[in-house]
Amino acid sequence: MMRMKTKPTAATFKGGGEPVAREWELRPGGMLVQKRNPDSDQITIPPAPTIRVKVKHGSIYHQININSQATFGELKKMLTGPTGLHHKDQKLIYKDKERDSNVFLDMVGVKDKSKMVLIEDPISQEKRLMEMRKNAKMEKASKSISEISFEVDRLAGQVSAYESVISKGGKVNEKDVVNLIELLMNQLLKLDGIMADGDVKLQRKMQVRRVQKYVETLDTLKIKNSMPNNNGGGEMEMQSEDKHTNGQKVAPIQERRYNQQQQQSSAADGVVVTTKWETFDSFPALVPVPSTSTSTANNSISPPKFPWEFFD
Repeated sequence: MMRMKTKPTAATFKGGGEPVAREWELRPGGMLVQKRNPDSDQITIPPAPTIRVKVKHGSIYHQININSQATFGELKKMLTGPTGLHHKDQKLIYKDKERDSNVFLDMVGVKDKSKMVLIEDPISQEKRLMEMRKNAKMEKASKSISEISFEVDRLAGQVSAYESVISKGGKVNEKDVVNLIELLMNQLLKLDGIMADGDVKLQRKMQVRRVQKYVETLDTLKIKNSMPNNNGGGEMEMQSEDKHTNGQKVAPIQERRYNQQQQQSSAADGVVVTTKWETFDSFPALVPVPSTSTSTANNSISPPKFPWEFFD
């Protein structure tokens, strides 16, 4: 595009009477026209006027200054202070119709000095109160779960300490283990009494699983703690046995009991039986001889008689 400057061809005067030079530009078709100002292409939107509306609430009138292009929801928020009603509990009636909070004032013909009626919405108020109670209940449940979690953390330290001692072969007081299990069960009962939804319910479920895991661990530790230490008991028994025998071998308990029983039964028959025997390389001929020993057996049956040699 070709542009050129020329002197003013016509007298153009400002308000003070001074001539003003104009710029010209040559269009592609060869026409010479006055140059346009780029700033003149921008459309300047004037600000929306502020209007005053008159709102009746009960027997009281409230005058509110508001932008004419605002919404009814914005007007409700401005009425919260003078009326003391929550903006969600309000109903605005304009031209005998309830207006939605998203509707613009100018779209339904609200102008300066227009009149409206404000009434309280009991259904919305009830819903809002129920929601507030629900939120307060969830907040209380979340706080209770946090307190229980803190207490479980403290008890978990004791569980770890008992586990460390018992795993190394040590012993702990069984009563302490039982008391710790009862404390964890009390926390579990508290968790069961909490009613929650959403994220709070998930937190409660996680804490329940955590407490159950600690209780199972303590039950296992309780069983291990009640079992005797086999290694220490065997060594003590062997040391005690060596002390009484002065290093000599002692016959097994069953063998000793058998020998005692044999001696007692023989003494009852009037015959003394000893457990010390002598072994000979050869035996004399087994020839029956008259019996020289007395016996308390049945006389009707005489056993075979053999020659015996007695030694002092």
